[in-house]
Amino acid sequence: MSPLCAAPDAKTLRAEAVKERSLKDRYENLGLLHKDANHPWLQEFWVLGRYHGHHHAAEGDHGDDAGYESRRVRLGFQATMLRNLYLNAQAISGSDFEPSYNGFTELWARWLFTDAVNLTVGQQKHRFTHDRNVSSRYMSFMERLMFTNLIGLDYTPAVTLSGRIEKLDYYAGVFSNATGRDMGSAFTELHSGSSFLAAGTYDLGAFLGADSAHFYGSYLHTKLGSGATNLTRFDSAVSGALILTEGAAALVTELTAGFGGQRGDAVGLNIQPSYFLTDTLEVVARFQAASASEANGLRAQRRYEAPAGMLDGDAYRAVTLGLNRFVAGHRLKLMASVEYAKMNDRDVFTFCAGFRVFFGPHHSASFPGNKMLMGLPRKSDRQKGSGRNLQRRARLTI
Repeated sequence: MSPLCAAPDAKTLRAEAVKERSLKDRYENLGLLHKDANHPWLQEFWVLGRYHGHHHAAEGDHGDDAGYESRRVRLGFQATMLRNLYLNAQAISGSDFEPSYNGFTELWARWLFTDAVNLTVGQQKHRFTHDRNVSSRYMSFMERLMFTNLIGLDYTPAVTLSGRIEKLDYYAGVFSNATGRDMGSAFTELHSGSSFLAAGTYDLGAFLGADSAHFYGSYLHTKLGSGATNLTRFDSAVSGALILTEGAAALVTELTAGFGGQRGDAVGLNIQPSYFLTDTLEVVARFQAASASEANGLRAQRRYEAPAGMLDGDAYRAVTLGLNRFVAGHRLKLMASVEYAKMNDRDVFTFCAGFRVFFGPHHSASFPGNKMLMGLPRKSDRQKGSGRNLQRRARLTI
């Protein structure tokens, strides 16, 4: 074989892969200030932070709304101590820094008894639905689903158990139904009622011939008290999501249903395909549909839709198309999307463009949580043979 036609050897392939991902790799541990597995009491210390800013323009039949928003601003730390103790604290600002301090999203301590049993006490995230479980650091769109936001999920004081048993990751606990800027009051004035939440992710392996397949299921039951500010929409709710990846493509399908509450029952469907055109450029799409048993059982998104004149109703549809550019993986990415949404007889078109940056440790979850796929092979890649396919499967574990 002519030297000009010879396939690159394994060393050359590895060197090219490192070169292509160098910017992502360079910032992989952004925020890590200390790491020493042999230190007697402090094994890791991270500074945490994120900034999400975007411009939006929404236009509807009965109004419009546009502007730039500093959507999420958080700062804090995470420490691993005594090998089994994890501490996490993240303070948050309000929208556009109003107010500059708006309480904590997370303020908890976790003890790892074993890989299968972790006990966490403190302010924690409501991980009901796959859509909510995926951190805002890894979201494919600017906004979560209308149905997710309808439920009133956020962060409240809780006691939870979590862990991994073979192919199952589980998470369950009891949550307060309220929180606020004063964390002392949030932890001690427990008059908001409580909610039980359980969720699990099961690894389905090569289900349907896919590179990866996971099922995420969750259950929520709420008993409201006089001071409840969160988890107020339904008495109980269930969700199920199937998450598939194959090559450069992914598909998330999730069905969520809520029962009871003052505005009746409701059900929502999310179908979310995506495709990596290159290793750093992703095109995403999303279709939402929801229906409620009562006339005003569904609520327009308080961002974009409600300011542009959309009212509450009982039938909702939305179609979104977006493009994401990963500058340094999920640590720095540019996002843009256009969406058409309709509630009963009122509709809104929304365009968003912005960027997201974060530092701190990664959080593992099913796609798109801290995961990227290898993009559509270029002509030069196709000439490299199977080396890229091996990289593709390895990439799913990042």
